Amino acid sequence: MLTPALRIGIIANPASGRDLRRLTANAGLTSSTDKAAVVQRLLGAFGATGIDEVLMPPDMTGIAAAVLKASSGRHARDSRWPRLEFLDMPLRQSVEDTRLAARMLAERGVNLVAVLGGDGTHKAVAAEIGDIPLLCLSTGTNNAFPELREATGAGLVGGLYASGRIPADIALRRNKRLRVRLPSRGIDEIALVEVAVSPLTFTGARAISRAEDIAEIHAAFAEPHAIGLSSLCGLWNPVSRRSPRGSWLRLSPEADEALLAPLAPGLLQACGIVASGSLEPGVARRPLLAAGTLALDGEREIEFAASDHPSITLELDGPLSIDVEAALAYAARHRLLAVTGNTVNHPGEQENVHAID
Repeated sequence: MLTPALRIGIIANPASGRDLRRLTANAGLTSSTDKAAVVQRLLGAFGATGIDEVLMPPDMTGIAAAVLKASSGRHARDSRWPRLEFLDMPLRQSVEDTRLAARMLAERGVNLVAVLGGDGTHKAVAAEIGDIPLLCLSTGTNNAFPELREATGAGLVGGLYASGRIPADIALRRNKRLRVRLPSRGIDEIALVEVAVSPLTFTGARAISRAEDIAEIHAAFAEPHAIGLSSLCGLWNPVSRRSPRGSWLRLSPEADEALLAPLAPGLLQACGIVASGSLEPGVARRPLLAAGTLALDGEREIEFAASDHPSITLELDGPLSIDVEAALAYAARHRLLAVTGNTVNHPGEQENVHAID
């Protein structure tokens, strides 16, 4: 019987980190060259841990082209990169490219999907792949969901998990999510970090960058060090990724108390806070505004009117992701990266390398 190939997908969003906030604030830029370099570091780590094949979508910005060129070079051969295949798919240069690529990877039976992007990219992928784990790499503007990680270490963990060397109960973390429903229009969407309610009645440029454009925030988790809309909850009513609850705030320019918060990198705004509390799982909350827009993970996506009655519900059964710190700690305890000699070998392929309990 043939052993199933160890197969990993990589989705690098070419548009992540390029939105309007690059002009309205002093946010940095992750170029296509940078993203291609991140993918190459992942491929080296996957090759070192025995991954057979990597699947990627094409793009129009040069990421795939740079990776393909590098795959025929000496470094790729010496590092034993996995076989590389690019998905045969049309490109619309929109979020639909990310969604389609995620569906195609799921259909091909990948063990893991490495995602290069911000909160919105991870949300789009998570909505399509079910319980296939995410390996999250931050290359967007607001990056609350994907934590900052070096691709080499993250890739080693991803490869060790996909090859069965790290058990799922150690390597994986179940995340929370927020479900947004407008039954009258058949809308059922998710957010991984926060849903903001805005009095603006049109989506426009999507990103929210002014305090007066925020009426409410509902956050699945909110950490004090976060950047983005969830930072308001994180600095006022914080809640961890592990906590079985969420956080909410109500804002008004007329509030007696204001909070200075980083709504985007380099963009500090004083936001008036009038009320706050906890989000309990399974309890639907309705915005106080009769009409406006809903921003999911930082970008306005849904316009609503008085007849729509949108609801926002915290769920505890969100996507799975690799817990890089926990998995690396396990790899260290069990010497999973121990190799013989002074050449790069696949950990676990040598008879004299044993896990230590």
